[in-house]
Amino acid sequence: MTVDTLQAQQQLIIRQRLRLMVNQYEIHAVTPDGQEAGILAFAQQKRMAFKEQVTLYTDDTKQVPVFGFKARQRIDLGATYDVTDANGAPIGLFKKIFKESLIRSTWRLEQPGFGEMVGRETNQLVAILRRFVESLSWLPYHFDFVLADRPVFSVVKKWGLRDRYVVTIHDPRVDRRLVAAMSVALDALQAR
Repeated sequence: MTVDTLQAQQQLIIRQRLRLMVNQYEIHAVTPDGQEAGILAFAQQKRMAFKEQVTLYTDDTKQVPVFGFKARQRIDLGATYDVTDANGAPIGLFKKIFKESLIRSTWRLEQPGFGEMVGRETNQLVAILRRFVESLSWLPYHFDFVLADRPVFSVVKKWGLRDRYVVTIHDPRVDRRLVAAMSVALDALQAR
């Protein structure tokens, strides 16, 4: 995968692999007819880490890092996560807005030169059920990320045995690395 290939995508499919000690994610391209295509990136997150860090690689050999995100502080409900390229240069950041997330999860994203986006769950009933009825935490969800009320991208968790997300990019100016990082974070960090 090259960054240019990722940046050209209008839609992504993210799949979680089932593993015992780590969370693993495959980020796939999508064909014009909506079918899953080749892997664009592979991510791995250690479970129970004190300081969250996820690196995305070109594939599951984990030889070539492409970008990643890392918490600025140790485990914290309102931690800020910096998204950087393979050389450590900043791409953007995201942060869960704790107070608003008590009822419906809400995230703030920033991309330099683009602006501040806000993403929240679209269905408040599903959000409440997932929080307060433990046996329903598997329910699919839908996030819309907007900039000044303009749609930027959306993330939809689909039904299935494994977590699967369809990410649709509405604004071509948004950096797909930031979108991919936020989409992986929704799965990896959502329950915190």
